[in-house]
Amino acid sequence: MTDHYATLGVPRTASPDEIKRAFRKLASQHHPDKGGNTAKFQQIQAAYETLGDPNKKAAYDNPNPFGAQGSPGGFHFNFGGPGGFNFNDMFEMFGQRRGPNQEYQRRGHMRMSLWIRLADVAIGGSRPVSVGTPQGTSTVEIEIPLGINDGDNVQYQGIAPGGQDLVVQFRVHPDPAWQRNDLNLTTEKTVSIWDLILGAEITVKNLQGAELVAQIPPRTQPRTLLRLKGQGLRNRSGAVGDILLRVNAAIPDQIDPELIQVIEKHRK
Repeated sequence: MTDHYATLGVPRTASPDEIKRAFRKLASQHHPDKGGNTAKFQQIQAAYETLGDPNKKAAYDNPNPFGAQGSPGGFHFNFGGPGGFNFNDMFEMFGQRRGPNQEYQRRGHMRMSLWIRLADVAIGGSRPVSVGTPQGTSTVEIEIPLGINDGDNVQYQGIAPGGQDLVVQFRVHPDPAWQRNDLNLTTEKTVSIWDLILGAEITVKNLQGAELVAQIPPRTQPRTLLRLKGQGLRNRSGAVGDILLRVNAAIPDQIDPELIQVIEKHRK
């Protein structure tokens, strides 16, 4: 079995915050968009998908022969606790329960968790998901709500096996390039120091892949936040957030000696 703790470089006693920080650092280092190895990045994602979810982490830390755990995007469940499993708990997770007559009766809904990307939050759209039942696995189609928050539950009426409702808890992967605050998104871009001094027009790609144009005013200080109004996340009610672009300065490797002399002359 893969050691997810070793993958993230954290001890088994690591707190949720320590696990998240380790994931963000490694994901940023190995992201394919930054020239990283795709297989390594996927391994890091898989480790965080397990250790970042309290239920999956508990099952991983305390495996038992009756447990089963699905992959991101599908239904996952675990049976019982220390010393074995409980059939009542098992059938409740499948949307059923045991009545006084010891016969299992159908409940009105089934539950599952679904891991999605921050880009999915921005784009929405339909997604096929696998739902486990005592009789096997069924695939159903759900719609990802725009602007969904990590941990939100959404109820889809009548789409689960037997005409039951399906309740999906959405989990959103942290994105190494973006920080989310409600509907606002913050990202960083490094530009030349001359762009900050003289001003410039720069581009940044949003989560949907579209290029946005931002204007850097002359004499902009490093770490300044530029606001791209109305370019953030959108929710189901039509509200929309902003993108906050933090500009960092990069000093060129080669600078004309005459320019260095001018800078020295005017340095205070």
